[in-house]
Amino acid sequence: MSAEEVETQPAVEATNGSKFDVPEIELIIKASTIDGRRKGACLFCQEYFMDLYLLAELKTISLKVTTVDMQKPPPDFRTNFEATHPPILIDNGLAILENEKIERHIMKNIPGGYNLFVQDKDVATLIENLYVKLKLMLVKKDDAKNNALLSHLKKINDHLANRNTRFLTGDTMCCFDCELMPRLQHIRVAGKYFVDFEIPTHLTALWRYMYHMYQLDAFTQSCPADQDIINHYKLQQSLKMKKHEELETPTFTTSIPIDISE
Repeated sequence: MSAEEVETQPAVEATNGSKFDVPEIELIIKASTIDGRRKGACLFCQEYFMDLYLLAELKTISLKVTTVDMQKPPPDFRTNFEATHPPILIDNGLAILENEKIERHIMKNIPGGYNLFVQDKDVATLIENLYVKLKLMLVKKDDAKNNALLSHLKKINDHLANRNTRFLTGDTMCCFDCELMPRLQHIRVAGKYFVDFEIPTHLTALWRYMYHMYQLDAFTQSCPADQDIINHYKLQQSLKMKKHEELETPTFTTSIPIDISE
């Protein structure tokens, strides 16, 4: 396993100069399917990475992120977790293995986690099934599936425009943003590569949202390379990787095609 140390403070200074220990949390995520070391393109891995990174920035936890090459899992991983796939969260020796349980643990057991999990049924419904529409578009490759995804993106754009806030539920990030933005990145990178789909520039509120997300370390530090996102879907479609692809310099699409006036 290769460990990627996230830059966080391991302790918080108290007013009298002493230190309060903060919990040490480890998140095991899937490694790149190209080089087996850097961050892979698992949506859930990035989502929880972002959740925990935000808490680490607030210094409520100390965070360590470890990548595991699931094509060649190391013996110690197989011994501890058998066939379980990341994400895996480890808190004080306790391993949480299922996505729903990881979410619940972050919300109920990790300091500050409760504040990330905002209750908003409208937003939850709004972003639901977005990823399904991306996958259908990549498989079917027809206008109907493109239009279904486009219609969904327009609803998100309209929501952001109506609320006039920086993020989905307000001016601070929450769990819904950590869920939505990795999916938007996959739509942007994989949609362009496989079916020449692009998010229209007239969806200005959505682009403004993505612009703000691109400014945040929680997103940029957790974001997989474009090549890893593309290869994630190549594997699903049984397409072969290009020769020497592992030697390519990773690229990250984080520019936006419109001017943003603050």
